[in-house]
Amino acid sequence: MRLSKPNIQLNSQGKLRHFLTLEGLKAHHLTEILDVADSFIDPETGDIRKQDTLHGKAIMNLFFEASTRTLTTFEIAEKRLSADVVNLNIATSSTKKGETLLDTLWNLEAMMADMFVVRHNESGAAHFIANHVAPHVHVVNAGDGQHAHPTQAMLDMLTIRKHKNDIFDLKVAIIGDIQHSRVVRSQIQALSILEAREIRIIGPATLMPSHPEALGVHVYNDIKEGLDNVDVIINVRLQNERMKSALLPSEKEFFNLYGLTNERLAYAKPDAIVMHPGPVNRGVEIDSEVADGPQSVILEQVTYGIAVRMAVIQILFNNAKALAAGESK
Repeated sequence: MRLSKPNIQLNSQGKLRHFLTLEGLKAHHLTEILDVADSFIDPETGDIRKQDTLHGKAIMNLFFEASTRTLTTFEIAEKRLSADVVNLNIATSSTKKGETLLDTLWNLEAMMADMFVVRHNESGAAHFIANHVAPHVHVVNAGDGQHAHPTQAMLDMLTIRKHKNDIFDLKVAIIGDIQHSRVVRSQIQALSILEAREIRIIGPATLMPSHPEALGVHVYNDIKEGLDNVDVIINVRLQNERMKSALLPSEKEFFNLYGLTNERLAYAKPDAIVMHPGPVNRGVEIDSEVADGPQSVILEQVTYGIAVRMAVIQILFNNAKALAAGESK
């Protein structure tokens, strides 16, 4: 699918109407999401506070691709905001019977949908949907093909900020399948917008993008050099389902060269945190001792995902309300 311009996400006031990609956004857009997400977290207990702000709003989760963490945390986030939630069972939906995606959307709109949260295996699907929904309907991208996964990147930024206070001036290393990962694309965009000091990508040449310099990153094929003195380490899994040919001799070979072990973790700063967007493949990209170790914040990422997704949803509805109030004056 052809991607539309990133500013389709912004309304006439320059505020978010949809949340499709981090491309084209400013630091204040991202900071607002992080600040609102933080406000939902109880500073004493770490619990996510329930809100009553979206009572009567209908949010439909359209997941055309398998998911556990993303779908579940979106559903929890929507219910914590007191919205009415519908999870569309794609396996039994009319799209399997030949109905077009647009016909499906328009029928769902007729059922009084206020927001679609979309996960699709084709890049640009969320943009396509956002271009065709009614003016009052919001679209959130929950991952599209190899293109973007903006809420995952934002929960990663919140996790970093919670442990490091700020993202500015940090050295961040991302290890794994850089070429095929939509998460990495969004992470790099977020880190760049929030002015991380240095972004490193680590992995074999076969799993690197063709023009990494355009991303503003530093490329390392040697993991020890790449991890030297970094503040944050993000592991990403091998995207086997998106590889068109055998780009690695074996998973065992990948672990031998790039798996994150305690020995390799020692090259980073002593207080470096270890992250992973999941699913975690132990013994492939990360050793269990590291995944379960004291520097791992992997499970915290999942919890913060609820707060971030609540924030994105809340902000979109708040912006629509503010726009309508301004136009009525």
